[in-house]
Order: sequence, then C-alpha cells, then structure tokens
Amino acid sequence: MSKTKPISQIVAAYEAGQRLFGENYVQEGESKIIALKADYPDIDWHFIGPLQSNKTKVIAEHFDWMHTLDRVKIAQRLNEQRPPQRAPLNVCIQINISQEASKSGLPPDEEQITALADVIDSLPHLCLRGLMAIPTATDDKHRQQQELSHMQRLYQALQVKYPQLDTLSMGMSNDLEMAIASGSTLVRIGSAIFGARS
Repeated sequence: MSKTKPISQIVAAYEAGQRLFGENYVQEGESKIIALKADYPDIDWHFIGPLQSNKTKVIAEHFDWMHTLDRVKIAQRLNEQRPPQRAPLNVCIQINISQEASKSGLPPDEEQITALADVIDSLPHLCLRGLMAIPTATDDKHRQQQELSHMQRLYQALQVKYPQLDTLSMGMSNDLEMAIASGSTLVRIGSAIFGARS
C-alpha cells in the first residue's frame, strides 16, 4: 500500500522493481495516478478501501483494480462509468471474514458471494478476479489462521463456478507468510516496503 506516501517514494519503489501500488483514499490515489501515468504507464493501480457511490467515477476512470466491491449498486456504477477504451476493471469481492461491525464486505456466506459474482460476471466493463479480506488485527495466530483458511475455502468454492478466478487478496506485512500458506496470491505489504505510516 502506497497510501499517504509521497510520489518520490513510489518512484523509488518503482525503480527497485515494484509495479503494483495500492491506494485507499480516492482523491489521493487519483492525484498520484495523474502525476505518474505519463512517465510510468506500466504501474498497476489498486484501490483497496471503502468506496461511496458518489466516488465510483474516479475509480472507474483511473484505477486498474478495485478490491473492495461488496454491493450490486457499486458494481453497476463502476461498469457504467468505466471508459470503453480501457480494459475492464479488475474487481475482487470483499468478504468481512472477521464479521466485525466496523468492517465492510459481504458476510462469509457462499450464497451471497455467488449472487454478487453472478452480477459482476454479467457486466461487460468489469472482470471478476477473486476475493479480498482483511482478517482480524490480533496477536491470536489461531484466530487469524482460522479466518485465512475460511477465506481459502470460500475462494475455492467460488472457483467451482468461475474457474478463471486467480486472485485471493489477503495478508499484510505482519502476517504475509501465513496468508500465502493459506493460498493468498496478493499481499499488501506497504509498511514492509515504505516503513510504518507516521
């Protein structure tokens, strides 16, 4: 995650070989993409944060990925607002695997997940890539492992209907080994790259 980090640090990470950058503030992400797109067109920009329906246009126009999709309304707006000359927006369905009231995402229920996946699959300017979750922030490794394993099962269940899915987005700098062992294909390791946010 490159949120709150200056453009100079993003460029330094790019020059070291990093190509995927994640933002979770709409305006901040938009300004960075606009500033960097001419000189660094191969950066893959990922939006990983809560999204209000009145901000979908920015995501649809500027980002390559949206990891926190959990509502049909947002999916429809992103599809309508995606510029036709751009490739479909890659999306992951966010699952509230910890079932915390403070977190967004669908409950870990296969029926609800499949229903939203079916809607996304019907929208021509979106490309369903997989699932995303933020497990409980805790020192309880057993609980974290349970949630990560549950996500892996949900992902594998959805792959039965949509075998093209290739992304299980979960894990951060402090639990990336456990997440990868549980099938994660994309981890968010901004603090490991940039240092802790001040």
